[in-house]
Order: sequence, then structure tokens, then C-alpha cells
Amino acid sequence: MIRPLLWCTTLTIGVLFSISSVAQQKKKLPKINITKKNSPDSLNKKSAADSTKKSSLKNYSTLLKKARTTGGLFKVHQVETDYYFEIPLKLMGKDFLLVNKISSVPLAINEAGLNKGMNYENKVIRFYPNKLAKTVWVKTIVPQVESPKGDAITQSVKDNFTGSVIENFKIEAYSPDSSAVVIKVNKVFDGTEKSFNDVFTNIGLGTSPKSALSAIEQMKSFPGNIVVRSLLSTSVTEGQSSIPVSVAVTTNLLLLPENPMKPRFADNRVGYFSTPRWYFSDTQQKMETRELITRWKLEPKVQDRTRYLSGELVEPEKPIVFYIDPSTPPQWRPYIIDGIHDWQKAFESAGFKNAIQAKLVTDTADFDADDVRYSVVTYAASPKSNAMGPAVVDPRSGEILESDVIWWHNVMTSLQYWMRVQTGVIDSGARKNQFSTTQMGNAIRFVSSHEIGHTLGLKHNMGASAAYPVDSLRSQSYTSRMGGTAPSIMDYARFNYVAQPEDGVTNITPQIGVYDKYAIAWGYRWLDTQDPRKDLEVQKSWITQKQNDPLYHYGEQQSGLNVVDPRAQSEDIGDNAMKASTYGLKNLQRMVPQIENWAADPGDSYYQAGKLYMAAIWQWNTYADHVIANIGGYYLESPVAGDGKNAYTPVPKKMQEQALDYLKKQVFQLPEWLFKPALLAHTFAVKDTPLGPFEYGPYNLKREQQYGLMYSLVSDERLLRMLEMESVYGKDAVFTVSDLLSGIHKTIFKTTMKGASLSIDERLAQQNYVDVLLVGTDKLMEKLNKKTLQPARGPQANLPELCDLTPRAFRDEKTPVEKELRNVFVTSMARTSDVAPAKRGALMEILNLLQKKKNNGDQETQSHYNDLILRIKQNLKIN
Repeated sequence: MIRPLLWCTTLTIGVLFSISSVAQQKKKLPKINITKKNSPDSLNKKSAADSTKKSSLKNYSTLLKKARTTGGLFKVHQVETDYYFEIPLKLMGKDFLLVNKISSVPLAINEAGLNKGMNYENKVIRFYPNKLAKTVWVKTIVPQVESPKGDAITQSVKDNFTGSVIENFKIEAYSPDSSAVVIKVNKVFDGTEKSFNDVFTNIGLGTSPKSALSAIEQMKSFPGNIVVRSLLSTSVTEGQSSIPVSVAVTTNLLLLPENPMKPRFADNRVGYFSTPRWYFSDTQQKMETRELITRWKLEPKVQDRTRYLSGELVEPEKPIVFYIDPSTPPQWRPYIIDGIHDWQKAFESAGFKNAIQAKLVTDTADFDADDVRYSVVTYAASPKSNAMGPAVVDPRSGEILESDVIWWHNVMTSLQYWMRVQTGVIDSGARKNQFSTTQMGNAIRFVSSHEIGHTLGLKHNMGASAAYPVDSLRSQSYTSRMGGTAPSIMDYARFNYVAQPEDGVTNITPQIGVYDKYAIAWGYRWLDTQDPRKDLEVQKSWITQKQNDPLYHYGEQQSGLNVVDPRAQSEDIGDNAMKASTYGLKNLQRMVPQIENWAADPGDSYYQAGKLYMAAIWQWNTYADHVIANIGGYYLESPVAGDGKNAYTPVPKKMQEQALDYLKKQVFQLPEWLFKPALLAHTFAVKDTPLGPFEYGPYNLKREQQYGLMYSLVSDERLLRMLEMESVYGKDAVFTVSDLLSGIHKTIFKTTMKGASLSIDERLAQQNYVDVLLVGTDKLMEKLNKKTLQPARGPQANLPELCDLTPRAFRDEKTPVEKELRNVFVTSMARTSDVAPAKRGALMEILNLLQKKKNNGDQETQSHYNDLILRIKQNLKIN
């Protein structure tokens, strides 16, 4: 199976070297004498001389006598299989954005989640003519730096942030009036050169196109861009097999605006994707660094600006328009359109009406889904269950130039499992294998709205769901008034698993909420100024008005493997994970006995029932995971002077104690109702794999599920965070490492202390706990990893990315997702912290207990004790 590395945008990579490391290497570097002989100017002259000898300009009319020519941004000529650009000299030195997208894929990489419409590489380029050498050079630049034209430092900025040459074209001819040059461009689009398009490296295959099997299929020229479609072929060797791969790619060469949009500076209290910008000036005492939020250019028409500023809703000069892929099944189109139009209310909070629109593709003459002028909801026929909302951004200003939603067909399977497991008990329409069009359509509408939120520049707000009190989610009036499951659709709040059957709650699907309207207003409300710095005080005042209302709180996404702030988790709802999870378990306990009735009609196999059973088990796991995050958790804020907030606040001690109590009942003692023999007689839990469905035995599944949760509970990072808070606030004020380990010990070894025989589940819990402690102590003694050079953030590193819409039951946990997410750095030299003695102390306490009780209980219990004793002694090197 080919597994490409997927991303929506490509980072501009640079390497960060420390001054000290350069100094250490200074003596080892050979001395380089730069003289006129090898200066850039002399090289240009040499190149010009060589070119003059080897070639001469061709006659324009003769060269293009048989050409098919199209006009637009500049003329494109096709002479049989040769393609020429006629680039006006007035466009030399201008900024172009090179945008590469996938247009079609074979089965081999479709299965890995690479599909039509995905943007895999962007870069800013400029063309430069060299008349003496009769060539055109192409440079790529990182437009991250800005300085005033009249300042002395501006020359230094130009010298120290130059572009790099990536390509060279021979000038074939000049236009008849000498206002343009003609260059042959086949090599950068047919796979011969990778300077404009390195698709197989960017999607993770690491191969090169085979030129004999690759070709340009079509070129189009439009007023603001050139569109080139190519078929590029390669082969990938896996094991002893060679797999052919042909990918159609579309390259857009887009002329960026002469005057970039006025940027808006980011504030990490409102969740927008951003692109970095550095400002130099003569008046500074240090460089100014800013993040520019990514957003569309929405402005009132000139004649409407007075009305706009007086508070009247007006239509923007250029609305945001999304086209619906004609490949989209007709029954889902209205729901996807509704999901787009739902954002119109949010834009009204920014002063615009009809700001975002959705259109079906009818007879638009020059419509092309690959044309970067059109934003498209692209429907991908794929077994993958996901969706994403990437954007094409002008890195000079943060302006979103075009945006797409990639909609995988199988996203409906994820929606179905979530609804059945989370709400099937309270919603009879969410039970069977096949949903009604209305039931599925409303869920599609929610995903459409979420993904469109990304295309508008909004990040995930995983902290939004914590604003709703858990008990309020059981209130019919509250949920009807507030809508959905959280104040932001950009949370992964999913569906209302808290509401009980007797509550009568019907508004159980995520919707655009008050935070979303606030965030759109903050990012898009037009201000009549020319300097983004003048907007800062206004922007800050908008935040100040809402900063103490939890409905407007932004909680940045965190790594799912190391959640720091338990309020900002994926797939949780409510302000108390213990209470919410308890309600969720009640519904799950009602649902499990119904699995066969819901998923297997008479005559059906139990395959669907097995998959639904696996989803139920993982839902139980998810509830426990939400609870664990409270232990050793911090509430993270982004305070500013005067707002009275703290950056790091430990989760209250009582709440951490509640979390441990939940785990004692639901994890250390595995719930019997989840593994009922009646269901297991017909099916085990089933998970699809590339090799076919795997049926997981209950004992193995118990062991793996419990082990993973225990490992997370006593992870080094969690214990180190607890030690940090103990050092700041004192032992009596916080939930300590000792409190945690003592509580675990007393629960898991309760029966051992009584001297009674252990059940198989009790032995399993002890084996899992001892093993995570053993692994933890081994890990603490490992040598520190060698430090490596890290790539620098490019101007497009913080753009919308793949949404994780796959239920945990069916997710490939072995595929890491690298993200720049907020965390607290606590891992350096962990072996010198109190984590090591705490874990070893826990092992010694267990060892002493087992040695006293090793002759108690039945034969299985005694053998179990002796095994644990041997393991601990070997690990601690005790004879």
C-alpha cells in the first residue's frame, strides 16, 4: 500500500543555525576569495557569451507560424507538442503565485487519501530577463519581509533576503513590438524538471517522473492566471513489486495583486490561521514580528461605505463564492449549500449581507475546477472518510485568493457511526445501517459548515464546548436557544451524547454559534484605515468586551497524545468531563444490548454489528481519555496585561480527584456490560484493514484498551506537569504525583491486600499497571536524543489542514500527524526529576506487597504474583 505524506500546503524550508555552532565550525571552513573573476556579474557575462555562441534569436512569425494561440494574462502558444509563454516585459519582476493541485489519481494513492483538488505545493516566483544572455531566469522568494521604501535599512533588507534562482529559460524570440519575450516552457510542466512542480516528492513517494510516460495535456490562459494540466507518471517499488503511478496535476500561475490587501494582525485569543511577517525600519530598536491572519478581502463598495460605517448591512464589493462539484450526488447538494449559507449570519455580524454564496455549476463558459479563480467543493470518490478545507493565500498580506473543500464520499460512514453510538438511544432515526436522506443530509450540513469555516481562515476552537454546562446539554430549552453542542462549530463537539432519553432534547447536532459570529466579526469587519497598526486598538477592544464570557473563549487545539488543557479536547462536550462521560456511559450502556437489532436485519451477517460494537468500545475509551486529561492538566490562557488572567492554572484538586474516582470505576475495573457474552456469541469487535476485516477477541481488546489508558495516565509528561504545579503552589494545594500513584495502587491491588484470589480482569489490570511503570522507568534512563536541525516556518506553514473526521475505532493510530500545537515543555532531563523515584517507588511498593502475598489465592493468582515479582526485580536489577 502506497502511503503518501499529505498536507494542504508546502512549507518553505530553511535551516536555523545557532551562532555558536557556526563559530565552532569557522576554523574548519575553507577560505573563499570572491573576486571579479567569479562574481555574479562575471558569471552572467560568461553565460551571455556562451549563449551567444550557441544560439541566436528566432523570427517570431516563423517560430509561431503553426501555433494555436490563446490570450489572457499573457499569450500561450502551442506548436504541436511544444508550448511557449509570451511574457510581457512589464510583468518581469512581478510576484506570481505558483499553485499546484492534484486533478486525478489512480487507485493506489486514492486509498491513501490523495484525491482530486488537493493543493500540495505553492511558491512565489518572479521572472527576470537577461538580454545579454538571451535568457529568462525564474527566482523563488519568501515574501516574509517588509521595510519602508525610503529607509536606509531597506537596501540591507534587499541584500539579505534575496530570491533563489530555480529555473532558466532560453529566449526564443521577441514579440514584433519587442514588448514581450517568448520562452519554451515544456520542461517545467512535463516532468523533465522539478523546479515548478515536484509532485512525487511532495506527496511522499520520493520518485521522479518518467519523461517518456509524462506529458502536458492542456494549457489555458485567463485574464489573471495561466492553467497548465499535465499527466506525470512514475513507478514505486514496494517489496518485490513495482507499482505504476500516473497522476494528473494542474499548475496555476497566478499574478498576485500589485497592491496587497491591508493585512490584519493576529491575536492568539481569536483562532485564525496566519502567515508570518517581519518588519524592518530605521526607527526600530528591534525587528517587529507579526502574524497576519488569513482571510478573504471583503470590503464595502465605495458608494456604500458611509452606510456600512453607520451600521447598515451592505453587500461586499466581491462576495465569496463556492461552486458545487457536478460530481456531487444530487441529494446531498442542497445540504452542502445550506452548510455554506449558514455562514451568512456570521458575516452579518461583520456588517455584510450575502457575503458568502454557493452556486451549482451550470453553463458557466470558462468554469474549470482546477482554475484557481474558482473556489470549489470537490467531491472525491474515495474509501477515505474525511474532509478538508485548504486555502490558497497571498503570503504578503494573508489574503485568501481561493479556497476549496475536499469532500471524501465516505465521510458519511464517520457521521453514521458517531450518530449511532452517541445519539442512537435518544434519536430513533440514527439506529439502522441506512439513514434517511434527511437524517444524513443534516449531518452533512454540519460538516460542510465546519469545513467552510476553515476556508474562511478559522482554526479549530477545541475549547468552545467547555462553555456549556453539562446539565444544560440535557435541557430542551437551553439547547434550542443556544443551538448545537458548543458555541463554535469549529470545535470537534460532534453530537449530544449527554442528553438522556427522558430529556426530550432534539437539537443535538453542531451548529454555527456565538463564537463563530464573533470571530468572523473580529477578522472581517472593515475598518477605514490604511495602517494595520491603527486597527490594533480596535481589535483589542473587541476582545476586551468578550474576554470574561466563556462563550467567546478560544481554546487552541492540542496534540491528542498529550492534552494539557482538558477544556480543549477533541470530541468532548460540556464543562465537566467526568459528569459528561458518566451520562455518555449511561446511553452507551443502553445502546450495546441493541447492537444486533440496529445493525443486523434477518438474513444479514454480523459484520456491521461487529463494526458498531468496535465503535461502542472506542466511545467508552474516548470518555475515559477525556477524564484522564484533567489529571495533571492546566487551564491555558493567553493573558495580556490588565485582564487579570493567568497563563497556567492547574485543574482544581477536587476535579482531579473526581477524575481518578471515575477511572477507578470505569477503567481499572473494566465494565462488564461492555463485554456481554450474549453479543460476543455472534460477533467480536471488527475493524477493517488493508488485509480485510480483523475480529478482535475480547480479552485482547480489554488488554490493549486498558493498557493505553493507563500508559497515558502515568506518562512522564503528565507527572512532570504535576510536579511543576507542586513546585509553584505547594503540596497541599494541588493534586500530587503521590496522590495519583497511591490512589491507583489502592484500587488495583485491593483484592491482593485482602489475600483473596484474583479474577482474570484483576490480574490483567495489575499486569498492565506494572508494565507501564516498567516501561516508564526504562524510558527515563534512555540517553537523550541527539538534537537535529529543525526546518524554519515558511510563510504558509499555518494554513488549513486535514480535518480528522475518522472515528477512533477505525483510525490508523500508527500514522502521526505533525502539527504546531500549543504545549508546555516539561520533558528535558526527565530522569533527574522526581518522576523516576516516584515510578520506582511505586514498583517497590508493589514488590513488597506481592512478596508478602505471593502464597495467597489460587494457583493462577500465585503464578501471576511470581511473574510480576520476577519482572520488577529484573527491571530494578534486584538479585
